[in-house]
Amino acid sequence: MDIPKFSTPTAAEKLRFTKMHGIGNDYVYIDCTSGSPSNPEALSILLSDRHKGVGGDGIILICPSECADFKMRIFNADGSEAKMCGNGSRCVGKYVYDNGLTDKLNLTLETLSGVKYLTLHPGSDGKIESATVDMGAPELNPPSIPVIADSNIEIPVEAEGKSFKITAVSMGNPHGVIIVDNPDMIDIHAIGKTLEHHPMWPDRANIEFAQVINPKEIRMRVWERGSGETQACGTGACATAVAASLLGLADSEGVTVHLLGGDLEISRDSQTGHILMKGPATTVFTGEMDVPAGLL
Repeated sequence: MDIPKFSTPTAAEKLRFTKMHGIGNDYVYIDCTSGSPSNPEALSILLSDRHKGVGGDGIILICPSECADFKMRIFNADGSEAKMCGNGSRCVGKYVYDNGLTDKLNLTLETLSGVKYLTLHPGSDGKIESATVDMGAPELNPPSIPVIADSNIEIPVEAEGKSFKITAVSMGNPHGVIIVDNPDMIDIHAIGKTLEHHPMWPDRANIEFAQVINPKEIRMRVWERGSGETQACGTGACATAVAASLLGLADSEGVTVHLLGGDLEISRDSQTGHILMKGPATTVFTGEMDVPAGLL
């Protein structure tokens, strides 16, 4: 008779986390002000799994900073590190204020794409309901986006047997914006994935499919680099507003962008040329989870 063999249980460590989202763009937030995980890439893959983990588009680490009030590190669901997340930055602002890590309503946040400036908007209960983020000036120079093209405007490209024109914009991370009649008629999972990995992008890219309803309103869906289709993307909404303005389709001073998860208000500071993004930030729940030893 064969005796079944059982593997020795792997040692585990406790991880406390908070699940938050900005109009459906959901991440697992971890307070790292006293120390960061040793393997955030593997931790993000584990926690992001919507069947076996917490579930999310990735994880966001809230860390100390030497040049700002706090530092944000973003890891996608595939473990890759992202430079910037607009929706995530609003949630970081809510987290640090609501949890007593700061009493400031105007914050600086260090990211891999530079220091961002946040204005927090509390509700009647004293907790943060929404935030405005100064996303900085859009990058339109092809080598700096980066995209391999002579111009960033309406670059012709093919994917899955179809022809498209992509306008490339960086909001701290690369975006390819395609104006379409109806985003719901696009096979976003096939075309988005193909275009994310297109050789025109040295570092891959986020891909937006946008319908301009009128000069003040845009509806879009987004395929995010490293995460797939998400409910919302703050930098993507900003890039889409910029691209639509460059093409003469949208008001250069401000638009409402409708995403699957909700709406974002995108405007331009007339003095600095910076793009401002305003939207809600929501705490879903807090929890504790056993994770394999060596990840923390």
